[in-house]
Amino acid sequence: MLAAPDLPRDLLTRARSRGASAGDAILVESDTFSVQVRLKAIDKVKQARERRLGLRLFFGQRSAITATSDLSADSLSRLLEETCAMAAATPEDPAAGLPEPSALSPKIPDLDLYDGSAFDLSLEERIALARRTEEAALAADPRITNSEGGEFEATAARICYANTHGFLGEYRASSHALTVVPIASADGQMQRDYWYSVHRKLSGLEAPEAIGRTAAARTVRRLHARKIPTQEVPVIFEPEVAASLLRTLAGAASGSAIYKKASFLAGRLGEMIASPAVTVVDDGSLPGALGSRPFDAEGLPTRRTVLVEQGVLKSYLLDSYSARKLGLASTGNAGRDIGDAPGVTATNFFLLPGPHAPEAILRSVDRGLLVTELIGFGVNLVTGDYSRGAAGLWIERGEVAFPVEEITIAGNLTEMLRQIEMVGNDLVLRGRVAAPTLKIARMTVAGH
Repeated sequence: MLAAPDLPRDLLTRARSRGASAGDAILVESDTFSVQVRLKAIDKVKQARERRLGLRLFFGQRSAITATSDLSADSLSRLLEETCAMAAATPEDPAAGLPEPSALSPKIPDLDLYDGSAFDLSLEERIALARRTEEAALAADPRITNSEGGEFEATAARICYANTHGFLGEYRASSHALTVVPIASADGQMQRDYWYSVHRKLSGLEAPEAIGRTAAARTVRRLHARKIPTQEVPVIFEPEVAASLLRTLAGAASGSAIYKKASFLAGRLGEMIASPAVTVVDDGSLPGALGSRPFDAEGLPTRRTVLVEQGVLKSYLLDSYSARKLGLASTGNAGRDIGDAPGVTATNFFLLPGPHAPEAILRSVDRGLLVTELIGFGVNLVTGDYSRGAAGLWIERGEVAFPVEEITIAGNLTEMLRQIEMVGNDLVLRGRVAAPTLKIARMTVAGH
């Protein structure tokens, strides 16, 4: 069998001999492992190794995409013939095609994305990480009486991409995660919450004991939750919840939503869409970050893109297809599942931190809500209407008074972004999308 980098390139050479005008191929080799421990007993262990190849061919402006996990010579020959036949049967699309050769990444930077040490651990050592995380949660407070489990996961992958413009690139990437979901009981009431740590490097994970204690504290603080009447009050989003607001913004700023006119941000480049306290960045070139990669799914270099600068919408997130549709240039944000065409994906998408300590933001609220969990998905990207179930902590005179549940927070994304009046200094890139604590001046909180 051909070596991994040569396999996509060889397949494209054969495709050109069959009349394909252009094409690209991606090969991903991955190892994954996960173990879950519940109440100290092993609940499940899973390990998998996979090799998959995706092929996209163009015949003029007609194209087709196929994928396979069978990399034998016979299978690849069939894949090639099927892709050519499918492309001939598809309608023409003027926006389809590879990026311009001059835009392709001239070099492959080392972004320090890989650590294979988790796969050097024994099975017992991997299990111990999950077990220690859960044990710390169970031991942190006598009210922690049950658990949905502690889990350790590790993934290592090699990604090879080639296209008929002569681009050939590969890189290795890994991720590691520790998670625990404890359950607390008191006076006949039960509550659950969670905490986690995720990092490219095994050594970058938080200590299992720290994760367990944080999860326990987050769970216990939800006990004795009350209902509250419907009212309009200031609302604080803690970082994990604020990140979900950023995910919504990333979806609204996606080039595919923009050219379909399925976003409240369509046609608004250069407009003030948020508070001057808001600057949002997408940066796939950060060393070691979870969303980083040396090139995108079309071979373009990843980069830092400022989407919102002091409240002004400066850019969308674009791949080549959506960029052509909008008459713009790609921002290097093409992502791809093996069997699908490239689409727009955020890399490391985050709200830049502000000057305010989280404690100062809390003290600024006389009566209001600190949101700690969002439930369901009630967001209309076309209109910006926002309504989601929530749980959190009620604030009285700048201090947490009691937990609340069975509430809904509602507003419109345009108004919510404009009413962000305080941004915290506590940004941590815990995932691909991140935000610090933020305060929205006023939202409707619907209770009983």
